Amino acid sequence: MPANLTPQYHKAEQAYRRASSPDEELECLQEMFRELPKHKGTDKLQADLKQKISEARKLVEKHSATAKKAAQPKIPHQGAGRVVIIGGPNAGKSSLLKALTRATPEVAPFPFTTREPQPGMMPWEDVMVQLIDTPPITADLFDAYTLSLMRGADLIVLMANLAEDHGIDDLQAVLDRIAETKTRLGAETYLDEDDVGVSYTKTLFVPNKMDVDDARDRLAMLHEFCDLHFEEHPIAAEAGVGVEDLRNTLYQALDVVRVYTKSPTKKEPDYDKPYTVHRGGTLLDVAEKVHRDFAENLKYARVWGTHIHPGSQVKGDYVLHDKDVVELHV
Repeated sequence: MPANLTPQYHKAEQAYRRASSPDEELECLQEMFRELPKHKGTDKLQADLKQKISEARKLVEKHSATAKKAAQPKIPHQGAGRVVIIGGPNAGKSSLLKALTRATPEVAPFPFTTREPQPGMMPWEDVMVQLIDTPPITADLFDAYTLSLMRGADLIVLMANLAEDHGIDDLQAVLDRIAETKTRLGAETYLDEDDVGVSYTKTLFVPNKMDVDDARDRLAMLHEFCDLHFEEHPIAAEAGVGVEDLRNTLYQALDVVRVYTKSPTKKEPDYDKPYTVHRGGTLLDVAEKVHRDFAENLKYARVWGTHIHPGSQVKGDYVLHDKDVVELHV
């Protein structure tokens, strides 16, 4: 019997994939269970969700018991998407953040310079993308906050140090540590249908320091020893080699469209700050970003774009395209 899962369930499921704390995970799991159709076709999923809710409650209690420890400052989502940069020591994460944004992280030729996650905003045409540099992952160190940032990311950049032979071992240590968690790296973003708790986030592999002697030989060796199935973009961050191409790739990989809004009382749209939604997003998604009341009370909208007759009147389920102009009516 088919499960016939509702849009509300899928929305809660996506929120669960992006949850970055035990409390958020529990809240999303409970919402998923409430929205799950109750029939024989969902018996197994019901049982899995009940088990996950029980595990999440225990995790929340454990997290509350250790809440006296100093908490990491929470980094709010900003821009067209969140890209989290991970890697081993001296992979060049801070150099990449500095090259792509106006952030000024400390960059040094020794490991563990980055001790706390540091955000920066990457400009791309008329939008900004949030990049977050993270502390290095090693066989012995994997910060819990880094894991939560990875889980809530729209895209992950996995970096490797090709300037030194041990860079290959460092990369393998990163892969091994992540494989122990339920937040996995993938060629695409999706949820594991066989395990409600396991999520995969789209990952780009960025081997760094390609301007160093023997870097290409090390990259060939890395391909031989490390099991990688991600899109690859070699760069030399400090020298600026490949950085601008990577900037474009990061934005394209987010797979979002820009939408400009226009007030019914004005002739010109607001082209300064477009809203962004995932490709395939609807008019209701943009209305919700403008204001919750707009989504709840939306009657129709007029749209100008390349895929529709100028000024056409549409309903909330209209699928948006890049650079559409929308005039919301409530």
